[in-house]
Amino acid sequence: MKILLAEDDLRLGELTAHMLKKKTGGTVDWVTTGNDAFDYAMASSYDVVVLDWMMPDGNGRDTCAKLRQVGYLGAVLMLTARDALQDRIEGLDSGADDYLVKPFEMDELLARLRALMRRTFVPLQEDVIRFRDLELQRTSQIVRQGDREIQLSPREFQILDLLLQNKGLTLSREIILDKVWGIDAEVHLKTIDATVKLIRKKLEPAHLQGLILSVRGVGYKIEA
Repeated sequence: MKILLAEDDLRLGELTAHMLKKKTGGTVDWVTTGNDAFDYAMASSYDVVVLDWMMPDGNGRDTCAKLRQVGYLGAVLMLTARDALQDRIEGLDSGADDYLVKPFEMDELLARLRALMRRTFVPLQEDVIRFRDLELQRTSQIVRQGDREIQLSPREFQILDLLLQNKGLTLSREIILDKVWGIDAEVHLKTIDATVKLIRKKLEPAHLQGLILSVRGVGYKIEA
């Protein structure tokens, strides 16, 4: 299970992220603002986004509504100390799929996440992404250029997909590491450079080799 947790209470956020990793065996990205939650949700595929209602720079309700407005289709669970009926209605009307009142027991949070996972959701993102004459098929992780199939490893595919999702933006090596390997992975940043080099080598002809641009001292980008 891949979870995005947005919680600005540092003690609660650290504990919840730790327990979710331990209990689910999955990966957890933890952010502390609504704006970061929106950016992370749009940049990667999560099974569930867990949003605290009260956060700086975009509260959970507004962040959820913003995600739904741009077509985000993933599951969203709202966390809040506000337990009045009207508050619950507002949270669900903003686009949340479920609502959990603080303080909560970890077992209940896990049960609600499992329930959300059992529901039939449409894919978190469109199955196919097209850019110039490239076509990425996310479900099968196949890349095509016209009639030619480009063989990429899973990591290579994830990096190319991440850059295409965020074309026009420079992604630092640290963000790529976090999104593709996981922030706790024992991977040297030079591994990212080597992987990008392999992707470029496989992207033929020449105009595709120049698709991924290096931003000196920062990371990589694809021009919009």
